[in-house]
Amino acid sequence: MIRHLFTLIWNRKRSNFLLMAEILLSFFVLFVVSVLLVSNYYNYRQPMGFRSDNVWQFDIDAGQDTVDRRGKLRLLVQELQATPGVVAVTGTSGNTPFSFSTMNTDEYRYKDRKAGYTDRYDADDDMLKVLHQKVVAGRWFDRRDDAAGRRFPVVINQVFARQMFGDEAPVGKVLTNEKRDEEWHVIGVIEAYRSGSDFAPNEGAIFHRKTLNDTSRYVQQEVPLLLVRVQPGSGAVLEQQLVRKIKSVTKGWSANVNTLEENRGDKLKFIMTPLAALGLVGLFLIINVALGLFGVLWYNINQRKAEIGLRRALGATGNGISKQFLGEMLVVTTLGVLGGLALAAQFPLLGAFGLASGIYVQAMALSTVLIFVLTAICALQPSRIAAGILPAVSLREE
Repeated sequence: MIRHLFTLIWNRKRSNFLLMAEILLSFFVLFVVSVLLVSNYYNYRQPMGFRSDNVWQFDIDAGQDTVDRRGKLRLLVQELQATPGVVAVTGTSGNTPFSFSTMNTDEYRYKDRKAGYTDRYDADDDMLKVLHQKVVAGRWFDRRDDAAGRRFPVVINQVFARQMFGDEAPVGKVLTNEKRDEEWHVIGVIEAYRSGSDFAPNEGAIFHRKTLNDTSRYVQQEVPLLLVRVQPGSGAVLEQQLVRKIKSVTKGWSANVNTLEENRGDKLKFIMTPLAALGLVGLFLIINVALGLFGVLWYNINQRKAEIGLRRALGATGNGISKQFLGEMLVVTTLGVLGGLALAAQFPLLGAFGLASGIYVQAMALSTVLIFVLTAICALQPSRIAAGILPAVSLREE
């Protein structure tokens, strides 16, 4: 039966070649869309590494005030922490969770290993109380690090630990600076820290200790962002109270307040907009391809009415005719998919987009299933029409 199908396909090789090319194009479109779906789904399932609920971000603007900014900030943090409804306060750099700001560097080295571009964050001793990162080895920053000297304490995530230390225990290791005479002492490891978005990949991250009491690390004029964890259910009343307290303690500084959940939603919209647009374009192309396949099959049936009538006259059943047309389409689809798989296999071999090979394999499998389902649906109705052709009618028309 299969040999017979290949013979029929070869006898109509010109039209079937165009059909295979159309299926190959459809497969490639589905493959690209599947890569995006699988990679984003994989990233989405990774742990965020922190909690953003009930955390408010205060963007503080000191304006033209240059008098003892650090002292005012220390007093402000103390006043905010003493406010009823506030759980904890931390000062950090501008690359807060879900912001559009990043800070990365490739200066870290351990023995003969050099880190790629790694996300760097400034953190103080209270960040753990605000964002609830999960420490899996060692500890977070505390007062013991005040006497660290020139070997600065850092906390890293598990991805960075694997990249730099492999199977070695990361706590206690010393990183050197490839560009300057500087060293960092790893005191702890957290599970993860995906601050970009819900679909951000789980990449290496490193936290540098930077407190308001550390004059060697904080510039006098520098004003950090403040992240404040509040009690669940806190709303506009507490927000206004904190804003007024900021103005009164600092003698006129202003503050812009956002919740991390609001920032998360804004970043999600920003990420999803191009993905949705690309998905719509892919869907439009697939619909057009499906309509083209349906039209080609319909045309083939009209062109082969005499053949169908003769087969029915010689004893072929309607069910057999339907299976023959479906079988031809499945064989043509298989040939087109094999070409598409050969093309798609180049992506993991060339390391395109920097994704894991498993994502491409899953995308290939998903695309293969979808293209066979698509062609089966497109071939179903034409094959039924072919099965319903009566031999007397078709032979009389011919």
